[in-house]
Parts: sequence; structure tokens; C-alpha cells
Amino acid sequence: MTGPGGRPDGGPRRVVVLGSTGSIGTQTLEVLAAHPERFEVVGLAAGRDAATLLAQARAHGVSTVALSDRAAAKELAVQHHDLEVLDGPDGVAALAGADADLCVNGVTGAVGLEPTLAALRAGTPVALANKESLIVGGDLVVAAAEAAGGKDAHLIPVDSEHSALLQCLRGGRRDEVSRLVLTASGGPFRGWSRDELAAVTPAQALAHPTWDMGPVITVNSATLMNKGLELIEAHVLFDQPWETLEVVVHPQSVVHSLVEFVDGSSLAQLSPPDMRLPIQLALSWPARLPHAFVACDWTRAQELTFEPVDRATFRALDLAEAAGRRRGTFPAVLNAANEVAVDAFLQGHTGFLDLAAVADATLEAWDATGPGEPGSLEDVLTADAWARAHATALITERGRR
Repeated sequence: MTGPGGRPDGGPRRVVVLGSTGSIGTQTLEVLAAHPERFEVVGLAAGRDAATLLAQARAHGVSTVALSDRAAAKELAVQHHDLEVLDGPDGVAALAGADADLCVNGVTGAVGLEPTLAALRAGTPVALANKESLIVGGDLVVAAAEAAGGKDAHLIPVDSEHSALLQCLRGGRRDEVSRLVLTASGGPFRGWSRDELAAVTPAQALAHPTWDMGPVITVNSATLMNKGLELIEAHVLFDQPWETLEVVVHPQSVVHSLVEFVDGSSLAQLSPPDMRLPIQLALSWPARLPHAFVACDWTRAQELTFEPVDRATFRALDLAEAAGRRRGTFPAVLNAANEVAVDAFLQGHTGFLDLAAVADATLEAWDATGPGEPGSLEDVLTADAWARAHATALITERGRR
């Protein structure tokens, strides 16, 4: 069957889903299940949740899976001989580069970079929910996508903000674009002071007012680090100068992003805060599938409000923008330090305000080392490892005070 989502030869599109047991992965599988005639799931990968991965494989008729946790992978292989089980990060990357028409990368964190590169080097388009691929290795990913046949055809954003920008950009030529405006909900602490933020607990940070997401991205949304990382992502994806990128707070999370054109007009993409819509669009892009999981009820009275970001209180946004402007390995260092700090915060080992402080101190220390430009994946991974070690040491030192 040809048409949205289908292969040119008439068959269903073969899809590999990485991070299948996480928030993006489970919703992706829900979307795929709603279109069985258009898509076939041919591979699933997860971290260490073998039980959920097995259930997903059985439900979707998948015979090849991967677990980055080698011990969990080996146990699964021993118990289920009918499955081909790939193990370790290299196994996940191998699955990403397997014979498929599309790779959905829903892995969380910098570990998603290698599978993204593996898929692109195999010529497979990537529906990218792993923003860290572009944060940590943007130049490498873009080069791999161009070599595969073009960035626009091989990198399809899944993040709701970048999906919105992708849709709005169809409303005019690139030389007519004046600004890209990303919206932020403001998180659970919109309007709070720094003194109030000092006592924030993990439970409070995980209580996002509009989105249901995994713990890392939820904490990043609370600090606004997530929006900063999305600015870097937008810069890489759409080749827009930093001066044309902007963030505004939109608490309702209905307007996902806007594009302003040189004549002063703006186009916005609106939908309820539900990731299944941008996931479904990424699966069939540039076409749309005739299935609405959710839609706005425009007959109901409602308000859409916008306000400026309190950058003085939420410092992470400026830190991310500064790292993005520096390019090179600075975004990778920022991301690694932030991942370490968020993990420590969720375990109760550091405070909420320490998240930005640790990232800032790590960036300053990295700058003092005189880092060069990354020329390979190994360079990026070296910077990532250095930043994780440095951030860990900082958090340990702060805990002793």
C-alpha cells in the first residue's frame, strides 16, 4: 500500500524503535499499532527493562531486540531462544543500523548519539526524540544525515516544539523567516523566586503541570534546561542564527512553537499537549495520517497566554544558549554535567539550584582546559566523560560542606 507511512513498493514501512520501554517509546508503539497496514515493527531496544521489552516484542511480533544492559540481555536470550537478543550499547547501535525504513530514537540522554549515527550511516532516516544526539554531536549528526541523502529527509524531529516549527516553516520560504519562537510551559515553578526554589524536592520537580514525561526531561523542564537544549536543537536542525531564536512562556502548552516571517506575520502550530501527535507526524512525514488521538475543542471557552522567561531565576536557559553559541564540545559538556546533576538531584544528593550551578562550574573548568574542536565521535565522547567525572566530583565536594 502506497500513501502516508507506506513503502513505495506498497508494503508497510519497517520501523525500529529505540528506547521502546520509555515514555516516547511506548507512545510510539501505540501510534504504530493504530496503523498496522502502514507500519511493521521490526526491532525494539531498551535499557534494562527486559520484562517490558519482551511483552512489547510479543505484542508486535518482533523477533529482534536489544538491551544496553548486557546482563539483562544475556538472561533474556537464555530464557527465550526464539528471540535474537543484541546486547550492550553496541548492540543497540547495531539494531539502529539494521535493515529498516525508519529508526525512531526515543533513548534518553547522550547514549542516544551512537545509535543515531549508526542509523544514518546505514542510510536510514531517523525520527529523533533523542535531542541529546544534536546537543552532543550536532555537527557529526548533520554530516551523517547529509551523507545519507540530505538532512531534511533523514532527520525528522519528534519534540513537539521542533515538530511545530517544521510544520510552520512550510508556510513560507526560508529566506522569509524572521524568528523561530519556541514556547515553554514554565514548568511547575513558574513565578517562584530563587529562595523558594532552594527548597524544591524531587517530587515537586516531577509534578509537571501539562506534560507526562520521563523523570530526566521533567526535571529539565522544571529548570528550563530542557528549553535551552531545545534552542540548540533548533539552531542545528533549521540552520537559524542564534539572534533569530527566542523562547516565550506559554503555560497552557497548546501553542507548541511559532515562526515569524519578515512581513510581521506569524504562523503557530496548536494541539493539546500529547506526544502522540508529533510522533505520528514524524512517522509519516511529510504526509499526515488520518487518525486524531486528540484535538483542540475550539467551541470551549479558553485562554492562551504568553509571558517572558524569568532568565535571572532560571539560569539554565542562558547557560544552554551560551554553550550552543560556543559550539564545539561545549554543548556536550553542558549536557553531560546536567545529566549527572539531575541524577544526583533525583537521588537526593544535591539541591535544585545546584543543577545550574554544577553545569556552570563544569563549563568554566572545561573552558580553562583550552578544548579544541571535535573532529570525531571519540572527541565528543572524551569531552562527555570528562564532564561527567568533573560534575560528579563537584557534587561530592558540595555534599561535604
